[in-house]
Amino acid sequence: MSSIEQSNYLMHSKKQQPDVRFLLLPLPEFHMLPFGGFLDKLRLSADEEDHSQQRYCAWDIAGLERGMVVSSSGVPVAVQMTVDDVELAHYDYLVVFGGRSARGSMQLTEQYSHILRRAAAQGVSLVSIDNACFLFAAAGLLKDYSVAMHWRHVPEFRTIFPRIEIRTELLYCIDRNRISCAGGRAAIDLAVELLTRHCGRTRALKGLADMLVDEARGQLHQLKSLDEETRINNSSGRHVGRAISLMRQLLAESNTVDELADMLAISRRQLDRLFKDNLGQTAREYWAEMRMQHVHWRIVNSDHSLLYLADEVGIQDASYLCKVFRKRFGISPNQLRKQGTGVSC
Repeated sequence: MSSIEQSNYLMHSKKQQPDVRFLLLPLPEFHMLPFGGFLDKLRLSADEEDHSQQRYCAWDIAGLERGMVVSSSGVPVAVQMTVDDVELAHYDYLVVFGGRSARGSMQLTEQYSHILRRAAAQGVSLVSIDNACFLFAAAGLLKDYSVAMHWRHVPEFRTIFPRIEIRTELLYCIDRNRISCAGGRAAIDLAVELLTRHCGRTRALKGLADMLVDEARGQLHQLKSLDEETRINNSSGRHVGRAISLMRQLLAESNTVDELADMLAISRRQLDRLFKDNLGQTAREYWAEMRMQHVHWRIVNSDHSLLYLADEVGIQDASYLCKVFRKRFGISPNQLRKQGTGVSC
């Protein structure tokens, strides 16, 4: 090979080196939506056209052992390498996709914490998707870091890890070498942001139209569906949407509806009228129902005590919580937990 050919070969080889590398680690019962969305965004940005070649970004899927990892929907994903097979320092990001429940993710701490610590020690940025942040926190890897997470998990996380700052206003949070994402479609938005940092904005946005996604949302994007704006379309409904957001953020606090109205700079009477007009119930009734629905979901999806759950919704007396829960659902919390499935809400 001539010197010119050698030079061309080296230049060509250099061009083939990806700009960024990801190691994807789906936990048992991981959610398919954020996993598939994140992975497909990498795939569409990795090559020209739609050839799926890992040219500009690269990824591998790993697990504790080879075989199948079954998602929360029952669909298995093949894992062809173990974490021990790879050199962690070879990757820029280790992306962990949370399981069906926060409890399940935390129960994996002993199995996975050494992997996370080893990756962090080798300079790999750690990314938690959905409730994988519980695993990170339990492993002691979120001290002095802020996290973003799915809104359903905020009260539980705040109770277990009160010293870790939760960024409830963010879809994803990039805090130095710790990155967290609320999950769902936000995983696509995070993938776009990370690809932008390494491959440029044009390449990061490539393929969004193929995914039928209008645009990449910023981390401060406010979910319309979370504030029920799909049902509240008039201008006065903005107060209701904002009130619902505050109710969710203050779920464990002892704030009154009067204090909530003060935060919105309107009267209690006006707030109740707006709730009645838009949702058919008073603000107090809506807030009480939100708390009961949260407790119902947590009873089905966790093994925490009733006293523990009462604290999450700002109720100090577990017996009182049991009383109002039975009145609302026609079944006691213990009976519901024994059934293992929810009752109609």
